[in-house]
Amino acid sequence: MSLPIVSHPDYIAPLPEGHRFPMPKFGLLQEILLADSTAYSWQFHQPILPPREWIELVHQPEYVRAYCEGTLEYKAQRRIGLPWSPALAHRTCIAVGGTILTAKLAISRGLACNTVGGTHHAFPSFGSGFCIFNDMAIAVRVMQQQGLARKILIVDLDVHQGDGTAVIFQNDPNTFAFSMHCEINFPARKQKSDLDVPLKAGMEDDEYLQILASHLPDLLSYVKPDLVIYDAGVDVNGSDLLGKLALTDTGIFRREMQVLSTCLAAGYPVACVIGGGYAHDMKALAYRHSLLHRAAAQLYRQYRL
Repeated sequence: MSLPIVSHPDYIAPLPEGHRFPMPKFGLLQEILLADSTAYSWQFHQPILPPREWIELVHQPEYVRAYCEGTLEYKAQRRIGLPWSPALAHRTCIAVGGTILTAKLAISRGLACNTVGGTHHAFPSFGSGFCIFNDMAIAVRVMQQQGLARKILIVDLDVHQGDGTAVIFQNDPNTFAFSMHCEINFPARKQKSDLDVPLKAGMEDDEYLQILASHLPDLLSYVKPDLVIYDAGVDVNGSDLLGKLALTDTGIFRREMQVLSTCLAAGYPVACVIGGGYAHDMKALAYRHSLLHRAAAQLYRQYRL
């Protein structure tokens, strides 16, 4: 058995020339994984479109309808930062389906990785910061509704606070949102997660990993989750265009190994999404995201999942 990876050709939708959202990285990520035999074609699972009712477990029906049908007002679209198109609306929904499938595979197989996901700035009634629907939150609600998991821990290590996720789960005793992020980065107005760990700008590998190690094992013991959803944003890298931390690629790989091995050694299944990452060099960025899948593949073999 090999690590299950979730991907879909429609994870890529056209954007206007020069748009700063790095859409090409999603296709390049799968190409890199296949090219160097980190993964093989038979490891990939394709999601299906989720029913709209699943998205509405988190988001207000009027917002879901307006976005999917292209009638969302200009101001709300501008807050998202991505120009609406039928292809992008479809891509948004298939990506949600991907994280739902990743969560199901993680529960049945112990560990699974999506090749998109981590849209943690999406709130119940609006989108923000390139995030339209909150894929992690929807996956949580679907797992809970279907009785596949009750207690869920979200480990959000994107450089930006998971503000939408914090608001969605603020009164939910069965879902614990942990966000470790740069204190002076977007969003300007932070929300209150179950546990927020703000980090000073310019933090490097060792200090970052020590802080993470001081929280994660205790969190697992406290929450005792049926499932961990891990947002492995690589915008913590020192060269990232929208990050303000200073981790190296080696530091990111160490982080992935640390998070996944800590969870797996304690017996907790992990569903991984790739989170944010922004760079002019798309191949370097896609490689950076592939560090998650490389660590996961290594540990999947090690733990004989």
